[in-house]
Amino acid sequence: MSAWEASVGATDEWYTPPEIFDALGTIFDLDVAAPFGGGPHVPCREWYAQHGLEREWKGFVWMNPPFGGRNGLVPWLDRFFAHGNGIALTPDRTSAPWWQDAAQKADAVLFTRGKPKFIRPDGSVGNSPGHGVSLFAAGQEAFEALHRASVNGLGLCMTLDTTP
Repeated sequence: MSAWEASVGATDEWYTPPEIFDALGTIFDLDVAAPFGGGPHVPCREWYAQHGLEREWKGFVWMNPPFGGRNGLVPWLDRFFAHGNGIALTPDRTSAPWWQDAAQKADAVLFTRGKPKFIRPDGSVGNSPGHGVSLFAAGQEAFEALHRASVNGLGLCMTLDTTP
């Protein structure tokens, strides 16, 4: 979130809305940036609630990292694309250099329709954020899940052809 948004500094503990997972229609092997206490809200087999950047990543990963400070997503995205198998959720900041770098590495990008309302740790639904979100696909399984989510109405899925 941006500095002018009211929830900055309040918490990084926001859960991905279930409709995103419903539209993706997949099960992940690992959530690499789970909220403290893990969370069965993400359809996956294992959760890393701490030190996700420092631990071994395996299989098909889900990544909704802390949106924290300026360029705080860069180490997460670098690790995500080096792993090469999963889906990453980030703020929709298309003019940011980190976003453009990620888009060039992604096998597909999905722009959500509207602004998803994230879930608080107490289960209540938060207000609409000041920005949309993008989902980045790395690998074939993620590519297929983003296309499925697009067909299921989650948003617009696109691929970049960076060849001249």
